[in-house]
Amino acid sequence: MGSMFRSEEVALAQLFLPTAAAYTCVSDLGERGLVEFRDLNASMSPFQRRYVGEVRRCEELEKTFSFLQEELRRAGQTLPEPQGNPGGPRGCASRGPKVAREGEVREPRPGHGMHPTQAHAVLRQGPHTRGQHSEPQLLSPPPGLSRDSGVPLTGPSVSFVAGTIPPWRAGALERLLWRACRGYLIASFVDMEESLEDPLTGESTPWVIFLISYWGEQIGQKIRKITDCFHCNVFPYPDREEERVASLQHLQQQKQDLSVVLQETEHFLGQVLGRVRGLLPPWQVQIRKMKAVYLTLNQCSLSVTDKCLVAEVWCPARDLLALQQTLNESSLRSGAGVGTVVHRIPSRDPPPTLVRTNRFTASFQGIVDAYGVGRYQEVNPAPYTIITFPFLFAVMFGDVGHGLLMFLFALAMVLGENRPGMKASQNEIWRTFFGGRYLLLLMGAFSVYTGFIYNECFSRASAIFPSGWSVRAMASQSNWSSGFLASHPVLSLDPNVTDVFRGPYPFGIDPIWSLAINHLSFLNSFKMKMSVILGILHMTFGVILGVFNHIHFRQPHRLVLEFLPEMLFLLGLFGYLVFMIAYKWLCFSATSSPWAPSILIHFINMFLFSRSPTNKPLYPHQEPVQMFLVILALASVPVLLLGLYLWAPRAKGGGPAPQDGKRRLLDEPSPNGPGAEEDEEKGWSFDFSEVFMHQAIHTIEYCLGCISNTASYLRLWALSLAHAQLSEVLWAMVMRIGLGMGREVGVASVALVPVFAAFAVLTVAILLVMEGLSAFLHALVEFQNKFYAGTGYKLSPFTFVVEESAL
Repeated sequence: MGSMFRSEEVALAQLFLPTAAAYTCVSDLGERGLVEFRDLNASMSPFQRRYVGEVRRCEELEKTFSFLQEELRRAGQTLPEPQGNPGGPRGCASRGPKVAREGEVREPRPGHGMHPTQAHAVLRQGPHTRGQHSEPQLLSPPPGLSRDSGVPLTGPSVSFVAGTIPPWRAGALERLLWRACRGYLIASFVDMEESLEDPLTGESTPWVIFLISYWGEQIGQKIRKITDCFHCNVFPYPDREEERVASLQHLQQQKQDLSVVLQETEHFLGQVLGRVRGLLPPWQVQIRKMKAVYLTLNQCSLSVTDKCLVAEVWCPARDLLALQQTLNESSLRSGAGVGTVVHRIPSRDPPPTLVRTNRFTASFQGIVDAYGVGRYQEVNPAPYTIITFPFLFAVMFGDVGHGLLMFLFALAMVLGENRPGMKASQNEIWRTFFGGRYLLLLMGAFSVYTGFIYNECFSRASAIFPSGWSVRAMASQSNWSSGFLASHPVLSLDPNVTDVFRGPYPFGIDPIWSLAINHLSFLNSFKMKMSVILGILHMTFGVILGVFNHIHFRQPHRLVLEFLPEMLFLLGLFGYLVFMIAYKWLCFSATSSPWAPSILIHFINMFLFSRSPTNKPLYPHQEPVQMFLVILALASVPVLLLGLYLWAPRAKGGGPAPQDGKRRLLDEPSPNGPGAEEDEEKGWSFDFSEVFMHQAIHTIEYCLGCISNTASYLRLWALSLAHAQLSEVLWAMVMRIGLGMGREVGVASVALVPVFAAFAVLTVAILLVMEGLSAFLHALVEFQNKFYAGTGYKLSPFTFVVEESAL
């Protein structure tokens, strides 16, 4: 079977890479995406590996690139997408110095002239803060000051401490100054007239100017220590007015010079960022590739002679020749005198699962993988899901109009899938729809098909073919008079009357049922039985698919001890239910329908080994047949529970012959093929308790699952009726009211425009989106657990290419 029906054969290979060519070989393997590397140094910490220094240098460069990208964002420039596929560099040193020089743009950022601006504001606004107090109070010592206070009385000298502080610290600074200096100071605070840009964040920050007048050197020392603790920007504030004016003029000149320097710096920064904008995208791609290569090399082990690296990789069997060719080309290009060697080695570990997909199959494979990744070379349910999943969705969503809208929406995405605008969208909801466009296409197409079967188009029936019921024949043979028609608003059509029922409708449900008052009862019976039949057929198909697993893994005993009991249990109970439904449909006509027995009562009596006198049998000798089927189904349970447990002693000494360890050449059969899988599967035969527990869990899960899954398939019936009723309510509450608002052409046309707009919006929002999502989730029915373990893991090849198969 192909890769789509079963995962590909994956082999474990050992690579011997010369040290001089190891980087080039791994880089080329990343470009090709052929292999998945195994970590041979799992017991070592990341800091003990060979290339930890190179990884750190790559991380430092990534930080530098992040800084440059942030600078571009601050400058209002967008970073373009990298063009093409930049190749990986040969080493970190080739880019390090140049990137470091570009990183010097960190220094000339605007805002480094903040301190001169603050000093200018302090000298300019400082006198306004001092104006709050009178000068004579500062020319003499405060009352009560003596030598005991610790302040020498040397003369009436007043000093100042001025600076800036953030507003949220000003109150705390003022309180601490007052308590520490016992009030022997005068502190004034005023908001700065202009906010300044923070050099680190680039945001506008307000500041508060403070001016402290004090008397005494020791108090001045306390004030300076306190301001240092609050990280205040303290500036010199001369005591004399002339000196302050001179300092103000000097700062004014310095500020103008600094503005000129900043303008030139901004111009130079713009030129540097312009160059960085063109070079940074390929640099980022290259440094990521380089880091990935060194991280992969850290998973390799050194040989005994330290002249080559040894790596173990999982590789698809059909890509082994391409792997050998790629490594040889890389060795020649790197100039290494020794070529690379590829050995295929056996492994007792289960290989990873590889299923190649394309644009069409990727969404269906994603649905299967959501249940669980399949075991190695297990039957893949995805090919069958391509048909069953859209069909089960359509059973719940059957409507010609709704299905056609979904089909056209998906068709538009399929036809425009190669347009860059559709792929480049970053909207998560749109990417979800676009990734599953082929799934939506089939869901819409199948919904149109089931809509024709249900004969529903926006909840309205359409008479494509003539109806099989004749009202004329009923009226002519029943002598309906005008008085009879006036007194009986509801009339019955009797199919036993000649020519009233002329035969079944050619395709789907007869449109006359949409006019009947028992329309819902008829659809209930039809859709419920249809859901049960589809569910049991679906589960039976899943059990049959398990046969291919047993044959592929060379386990013929499971056909008798597992497959046969499962089929007997499923068909003996629930297959018989399908038989009764089909038998009643075929053997009871409209004439004999009043005496038709109840299938549900027969099915209940089947398990109770009883009979109901009011419920006649479907066919002769029904009771013995039902008793035999129940006994056969119950007898299959012990076989399913104990069969493999009793088979284990026989299989203990009959394992397969060991694999030849010398078969390592590329052209020989895989040691991880079916023989190795059989060896792996038979490994349980030595632990009887594990076999018994596994089979007990499997038996309980299967037997209870058949019952619960059959009931679960009734969701098809429930959601189909819910969708039909919602569509009917929407038509009756919106369109029918709009159509009956006026008979005149002008009034009707004006009224129908908003009514139709509301109907269209509600149809898309409720019936297509909400109901479609509900039906989509409920279409994930219990089919895969009959044959699909889903306990494997995906092959994750080392590659630089972003996976876009779904796009």
